[in-house]
Amino acid sequence: MYLSRFLSLHALWVTVSSVMQHYPSVWGHYDVCKTQIYTEEGKVWDYMACQPEARDMIKYVKVTLDPPDITCGDPPETFCAMGNPYMCNNECDASTQELAHPPELMFDLEGRHPSTFWQSTTWKDYPKPLHVNITLSWNKTIELTDNIVITFESARPDQMILEKSLDYGRTWQPYQYYATDCLDAFHMDPKSVKDLSQHTVLEIICTEEYSTGYMTNSKIIHFEIKDRFAFFAGPRLHNMASLYGQLDTTKKLRDFFTITDLRLRLLRPATGEIYVDEQHLARYFYAISDIRVYGRCKCNLHATSCKEENKKLFCECEHNTTGPDCGKCKKNYQGQPWSPGSYLPIPKGTANICIPSISSIGKNVCDNELLHCQNGGTCINNVRCQCPPAYTGILCEKLKCERDPGGCNQNSAQRAISHGPLLLLTALLGVTGLFIF
Repeated sequence: MYLSRFLSLHALWVTVSSVMQHYPSVWGHYDVCKTQIYTEEGKVWDYMACQPEARDMIKYVKVTLDPPDITCGDPPETFCAMGNPYMCNNECDASTQELAHPPELMFDLEGRHPSTFWQSTTWKDYPKPLHVNITLSWNKTIELTDNIVITFESARPDQMILEKSLDYGRTWQPYQYYATDCLDAFHMDPKSVKDLSQHTVLEIICTEEYSTGYMTNSKIIHFEIKDRFAFFAGPRLHNMASLYGQLDTTKKLRDFFTITDLRLRLLRPATGEIYVDEQHLARYFYAISDIRVYGRCKCNLHATSCKEENKKLFCECEHNTTGPDCGKCKKNYQGQPWSPGSYLPIPKGTANICIPSISSIGKNVCDNELLHCQNGGTCINNVRCQCPPAYTGILCEKLKCERDPGGCNQNSAQRAISHGPLLLLTALLGVTGLFIF
């Protein structure tokens, strides 16, 4: 019987071990901001760096198109079929649900048949450029954790720029250029992420990898986040400790993966050839069926939760911090300058909590975390200290006899000293008694 149990447990362990081999080594998930531990002084809080879970950020996005009337269907127009550029009897009509292609169809659930997608007007004004800006805004700082993936329903553009903003759309920087001919379009030599290294990972490149013509199986464009992570964490991202160490100490690297907004600048639709066929301009347009952006709210390692309220994301800050990104100390907790948390040392990091201001320690303030009631006092509902008979003050820090006309004599002081540890010992015994049974 014992042998069979042992073999069952061994089999379970082998199964668990084989599964765990596919996950990174223990480097810390930073999913807890604090935990209670027991020390010689009793139960205290142990603080650590923390961050929200990564999630699909598209569900929180606001999309803006420029020009605003660039979506097809108003007025209705015909366009050529995706697979057959000379079958030009398809219709886009904004007034008919089945024929409309509004921007929100870039973000709905995929898997339907036929697929849903946003579509621009056709290139009917050629040779005037068909330029479209698609801006994705979160009104919140986001840290990217996975590849940005854009799925086109039409062929992928001949020319496109992916841009990012870190200041809510006031200024923009290029993330990556895409073209069928990088030298001709942007005066840049073509590269791929595989041509980069740890030292050049921040280089802005132009790639021809995602800009082919009318190929039905070539509709996806990537901005490769994970390939860039892999320069520090290894090909399978097993050494995340190394990546977190780099993010912690290199602000430019950290900012590279941080955004408030993204912008797709569609500059030239897929032509599939050198010359534009002016007799069939209804062949040329943009159509996008899906955009995926995965990341987490930036909370400066001071929160594990990010919630939406009134269509705005905000961090549920801990460590006595506040602000949309937990970017400052709460009132009365400015005893030292605010600092972000740190991933180091692995695996718990450093919380860098905000501490109370000296001037803020006033009447009815205690929290059993940073503001302890002294001399055996008890914090009541976090608003006042219940002091032993011989003590008084905000935190029970003063002897009552100090207020007497004659001051404290040796006997009164001795009684206070003897009572304080006794009350503290009683409290500690009460706590440890919980674990006797």
